[in-house]
Amino acid sequence: MSAPVGPSATTVTPASTASRRNAELGLLVFALAVALAAFATLGLGVDGAVPARIGSYAAGFGGLLLVAHLALRRFAPYADPVLLPAVALLNGIGLVMIYRLDIAEAASAERAGRPAPAPDALSQITWTALGVVLFVAVLVLVRDHRGLQRFTYTAMAAGLVLLLLPLVPGLGTRIFGAQIWIRVGPFSFQPGEVAKIALTIFFAGYLVLKRDVLALARRRVLGVDLPRMRDLGPIVVVWLVCLGILVFERDLGTAVLFFGSFVMLLYVATERRSWLILGTLMVLAGGWLAYQAFAHVRTRIDIWLDPFADPQGAGFQLVQGLYGLAAGGLLGSGLGQGRPDLIPVAKTDFIVDALGEELGLTGLMALLLLYGIVVERGLRTAIAARDSFGTLLAAGLSFILAIQVFVVVGGVTRLIPLTGLTTPFLSYGGSSLVANWALVALLLRISDAARRPAPPPVPETQEALTQVVRR
Repeated sequence: MSAPVGPSATTVTPASTASRRNAELGLLVFALAVALAAFATLGLGVDGAVPARIGSYAAGFGGLLLVAHLALRRFAPYADPVLLPAVALLNGIGLVMIYRLDIAEAASAERAGRPAPAPDALSQITWTALGVVLFVAVLVLVRDHRGLQRFTYTAMAAGLVLLLLPLVPGLGTRIFGAQIWIRVGPFSFQPGEVAKIALTIFFAGYLVLKRDVLALARRRVLGVDLPRMRDLGPIVVVWLVCLGILVFERDLGTAVLFFGSFVMLLYVATERRSWLILGTLMVLAGGWLAYQAFAHVRTRIDIWLDPFADPQGAGFQLVQGLYGLAAGGLLGSGLGQGRPDLIPVAKTDFIVDALGEELGLTGLMALLLLYGIVVERGLRTAIAARDSFGTLLAAGLSFILAIQVFVVVGGVTRLIPLTGLTTPFLSYGGSSLVANWALVALLLRISDAARRPAPPPVPETQEALTQVVRR
């Protein structure tokens, strides 16, 4: 005899998930305290006194973090409580290091009898403020991440247009050999930083619709299920687009970033290892073709293989960065005690080496651990998401951050060829910083939906389960 079905038989109860906003506030205070301690240590190391600007730094940066926290309390109360403090700490350390490099550059200019260059720390905190404004705007405007799926192909078009903008004559500008910037009047902008978010939305929306087709496998070779040839179209198109970026814009990092994130999303959507193997083979094939055909790719590879072959010329940047890391050793020289100004473009591409010199391997590992926490919380959000689009979008945004950090750190430590990407939240630059704040806001929006308590189930009544069948 079966038990009666009614309200008492309900096995699913509403979850009582805490919002954890107070925990987030505590972690934000900790992040601000660490950044202020680093700022004070820098002043003691350079001038022997705590910087006079520490009060304004605390008020400005702390006020921005408070705005971001209050926005989460209001618009995404169940969002992940760890993501915002982690990126806030990275942003705070980046501000301190850029200020440190400002001081070093001014001292170098004074020794050489040149005028001191304009400081960049104030610009960076202005970009941080714009990033927080965009962070709040995303939370306000994107109330439900599932609505972004309606703009799948619009996001694709926007992403491609943004990628092509640097190639427009009179608009694009070439810096250090890479044509990835556009300049409008006194302002410059790197559209690829926004394109990575738009294309991730496209990849996620496309794979939600096509993953069943892409998961089909008809041929098994050496124990690996290979997809059908007619299903290879999307990955071939993305591969060709990335080769175009590599050839025309000379931007190895962005090409690796887009292709790597798309292949990882394919794997998440289909759970087929064959896509990872195919992606790796296509990266190797594309790299070999580019090496054979284009001189700038051969130069990058040659520098990677033997940077000391021309330490004062082509290999100068990488060699100086490696010397900086070696000088830092295990514990570093201490903030304000090293010579990070000897590393070229230390505020952007080589800020990891500058931090490694003054914080040592220990400090560098702590920063990488912070990135690991951000990526882990993003992937945890992907697993907890209640819809396929949210899962793929959160995974894609997390992969974007993980691949970018890997490419940058791998490049400056000579693990892989050097690229022109910036380190998220640490490097100087408005495009990267503002885009990454928007990326984190999307992750928090998805985590809010994933952690929000489910609505109470509708009580089932005996009458609702009774069906009358008429013949």
